Amino acid sequence: MHKKDFRQCNTCVMDTSDPDIQFDERGVCNYCQNYMDRKEQFVPNKAVQKKQLEDLVQYCKRKGKGKAFDCVIGVSGGVDSTYVAYLVKQLGLRPLAVHLDNGWNSELAISNIRNTLQKLNIELHTYVLDWEEFRKLQLAFLKASTPDSEIPSDHAIVALMRKIANDENIPVIWGVNFSSEAILPQAWSQGHMDWTYIRNVNHIFGKNQLKNYPYYSIWRLIYYNRIKRQRLFNILNLIDYNKEEAKRLLQTELGWRDYGGKHYESIYTRIFQSYILPEKFGFDKRKAHYSSLILAGQLNRNEALRLLEIPLYDKETIESDIQYLTKKLQISVNVFDEIMSLPPKSYHDYRSKWVDRVKRIEKHVFKTLIALKKNVLP
Repeated sequence: MHKKDFRQCNTCVMDTSDPDIQFDERGVCNYCQNYMDRKEQFVPNKAVQKKQLEDLVQYCKRKGKGKAFDCVIGVSGGVDSTYVAYLVKQLGLRPLAVHLDNGWNSELAISNIRNTLQKLNIELHTYVLDWEEFRKLQLAFLKASTPDSEIPSDHAIVALMRKIANDENIPVIWGVNFSSEAILPQAWSQGHMDWTYIRNVNHIFGKNQLKNYPYYSIWRLIYYNRIKRQRLFNILNLIDYNKEEAKRLLQTELGWRDYGGKHYESIYTRIFQSYILPEKFGFDKRKAHYSSLILAGQLNRNEALRLLEIPLYDKETIESDIQYLTKKLQISVNVFDEIMSLPPKSYHDYRSKWVDRVKRIEKHVFKTLIALKKNVLP
């Protein structure tokens, strides 16, 4: 990672801790410069939003006719997924909630999930990962020394939801949203969809067979997207989604309780984002989150700067968390310190060249599969 003299955007709070950031002559970063174009790409105008939301509801109801469910939603206990659960019920849908238990749920997350789904009368499917497999995979990513150590969880939940949606032949509704996630620097984490990358890291550092781990390869994505025509909806982009207003509603209506940080419903995420990522790589994900909210008009820049002055962790809590993490991963604190001292690497240090070859033939594969489906091949 190349270093630059420190510089911070004059509009948001992104800075040169992102090695790919660029500034114009006004001191405005590339994320702010490109924000409106990206918003037009991901968030339709109000009239289109309303129409697309109506179409979403009708599509789900058609796909779910005669079935127990008409859509699949993921639940983590966090604000976004909890609000999606609340919203789809308000829209009259019959969701199947899917939760990936990766062994790191906080007690508060478990309580939030249970209370939410009981009050909304939503059925829950929980998939418990094979802990020995997953422990070794997480440890392999830490040893790989990339900022991608949450990929094993992120990849698995997407794979699980898409498989269940395929089995049920109903669409997936995500909690991904532009208003609070418009800025996601690639240098801070990438490779979430790259099964070859995950396998390569596991092969080098884990030497562990992933027999029970949910995954999706590029070929499986082709099958879901092009053959089965599986639909995926980012429903929070079809409403005026305001994170703080959503929190207040969930607290009032469902008794939901906050965690004090984005994605802190997971103990591992709390440790990784509050300590490992900033201490080892110099990445503070709050900057991206706050900057997204600034651009969405949901947070004042001065307030964001004030919030960034609050330490990510206190010494006593992080020492306890590290003790918990090392015990759970079955390593010593000394081994953890050695991992923290390894030189930072990136996705590109492990990404297989095979992926490039696959991408080159991907368009040809799409055309061939469509032709086969239409019986137009000679």
